[in-house]
Amino acid sequence: MRPEISPLGNFPRWLFLLVLVFLATGFLTGCSRRSDRADLVIINGKEVESLDPAIITGQPDIRIALTLFEGLTRYNAVDAQAEPGLADRWEISPDLRTYTFHLRTNGVWSTGEPITAEDVVYSWLRVLNPLTAADYAGNFYYIKNAEEYNTGKITNASEVAVKALDRSTVQVELLNPTPFFLELCAFQTHVVMPRWIIEKHGDRWIHARPLPSSGAYELLAWRLEDRVSVRKNPRYWDAANVQLERVDLMPVNSPATALNLFLTKQVDIIWDKDVVPTELIDLLKKRRDFHVFDYLGSYFVRFNVTRKPFDDVRVRKAFALVVDRQRITERVTRGGERPASFLVPPGLPNYQSPAGLGYDPGEARRLLKEAGYPDGKGFPRVSYHFNTSRSHEMVGVELQEMWRRELGIEVELRSMEWKTYLRAQSELDFDLSRSAWVGDYNDPNTFLDMFMSSNPNNRTGWKNLDYDQWMRKANASSDPAERAKFLSAAEALLVRDDPPILPLYIYVGFNLFDPDVITGLYNNIRDEHPVRSIKKRARSTARAGEGNP
Repeated sequence: MRPEISPLGNFPRWLFLLVLVFLATGFLTGCSRRSDRADLVIINGKEVESLDPAIITGQPDIRIALTLFEGLTRYNAVDAQAEPGLADRWEISPDLRTYTFHLRTNGVWSTGEPITAEDVVYSWLRVLNPLTAADYAGNFYYIKNAEEYNTGKITNASEVAVKALDRSTVQVELLNPTPFFLELCAFQTHVVMPRWIIEKHGDRWIHARPLPSSGAYELLAWRLEDRVSVRKNPRYWDAANVQLERVDLMPVNSPATALNLFLTKQVDIIWDKDVVPTELIDLLKKRRDFHVFDYLGSYFVRFNVTRKPFDDVRVRKAFALVVDRQRITERVTRGGERPASFLVPPGLPNYQSPAGLGYDPGEARRLLKEAGYPDGKGFPRVSYHFNTSRSHEMVGVELQEMWRRELGIEVELRSMEWKTYLRAQSELDFDLSRSAWVGDYNDPNTFLDMFMSSNPNNRTGWKNLDYDQWMRKANASSDPAERAKFLSAAEALLVRDDPPILPLYIYVGFNLFDPDVITGLYNNIRDEHPVRSIKKRARSTARAGEGNP
């Protein structure tokens, strides 16, 4: 069991000073290792909720699911672009609407059965089945009749345009040209899952043992509040290029615990930024084993527009106009995050986000008065929800003070356990909620489509028909310049004209690993690091913290 250490904001002063000494000198304490230590141990962030690829939404869950299951394509380790996975080749029709995939002849389940085209079709239709209630079902809506089936407008799954032409050929018909479709085929919702196990065990199929795997690893053990252990799948089609036999992924909530485990060499990698201690970023940046990189992720606040007072756009704008984003990135996050009044991160091809609402307290007070709350008088009690984390709490404290000082409004801060927080968002049981989104693929659509009226990930109650129309026009366009124009018009509604969200900043990625020991882990804008590609050398006698930062 890992040592119990209190969260960073509360742990003892002597321990804090000791950590500072470790960081400043690069000294690593030795410690006894577990006799059953895996070849690689990773701190994975929060406790996973599920490993069922059809229903998971959290990054910790997704990382593990993608070690166990694979899609027609998979993520390249270097740049997270799509490359052949269970399909070794495909053809795309001249009108860019029909994809024909050919499965590998050596693609088999970890239990020995062949992976077939019927398995692919079953897996995709299961996500779309309304009874599955998959939050990411919208990622299939680019396929003909997928949305209609998912929303109950049609009930015959065979009308969805994904077909098994034979045991090794899958054909998909899209509504419109979709430039990111091959990337979607690597996403967790599109992986291939074992039909016979699901039909036998129902919703608890992921607990079946042995659990057939279509990916590079198979599940060895899942111990709550301890670790998920996976072992190399010897039947994986690319097993020859998978080095590590066993990998443990540990759930850790406390930055202090995470850092202690890393410094004492009990873990090899910290790859969840929520457990990197914000207070120590400046010192961490001086270490060779601390890595900072551009990241396709946005941090923002959701408004619940279905209840007062945030059903009034003037109130939402007022709350946005008094937020000093630069203060948050300089005083709280301090990792190089970019203050942003827009949602879509920069750097995506053929797209530039429109400016959102900037800092204008005078206009904010005017709007609040116009909405019937002069100087905050008569404003109802509201709360700001965030999942338990020191860094999220610090952001909340800054927002709370800005709203109090500039608007005269007191906002209660509510820290919530991860599962409770997710449930409150999905059930619209909040006023204001901390939110973030990490791009599923390298296209603005991955950030913008979730706020369409029918998308389960909307989680604001916001429905704007003009927004839906701009998004549909973008989806139908095959001209990059025209498509960008439509997407920009949609984003302007989202962040400026009728905002259901309050963008705060664009993420940077952090992780900790010794580059002299860990190879095959490449930092990229997607923060995708396939475990199958990671390799480990014998630890050198050099101290990991030494060298140039």
